[in-house]
Amino acid sequence: LQASYTPEYEGMLGTGPETGGGFWDPFGFSEYIPAEWARKAELANGRSAMLATVGWFWPNVVGKFASDDVTTSDPIKAMGEANLQWWAQFVILCGTIEAYKYNQEREGVVPQIDWSMSWPKDDVKKQEILQVQELKNARLAMIGVASFVSAHYIPGSVPLLPIDFQ
Repeated sequence: LQASYTPEYEGMLGTGPETGGGFWDPFGFSEYIPAEWARKAELANGRSAMLATVGWFWPNVVGKFASDDVTTSDPIKAMGEANLQWWAQFVILCGTIEAYKYNQEREGVVPQIDWSMSWPKDDVKKQEILQVQELKNARLAMIGVASFVSAHYIPGSVPLLPIDFQ
């Protein structure tokens, strides 16, 4: 496949050895998707994947929460066992967060929550380093979650995971 992209994507953070040192878009989506929106979507999905990675192992390592409806530590089965009310609450929470981010962006504020209060406020170079680290961690988490799901449905499909991985 021939990679092509619009100039809007040139110079974006996040290129490196894993992308061949350049922008990687083998299907040409960049011709139709604005760069800023694509980066926000990549980060949002990556952050979700990072949380999903923790959630995948949590029941087996730490234990399950007290619950009458979820009886398994298998993440895929647990999603099906969860009460519909829980899913409604989850959707409302996610919608509230997205609405907050949308409103902040409309007001020209970059929505950012710095839990650790350690983000450098004035050092642009350190901010770029942290942004690239977050982006690469997000990409790795997305690949990881995809491999967990693959190994769940197709045992043995991920060489480094045991056959009985759940």
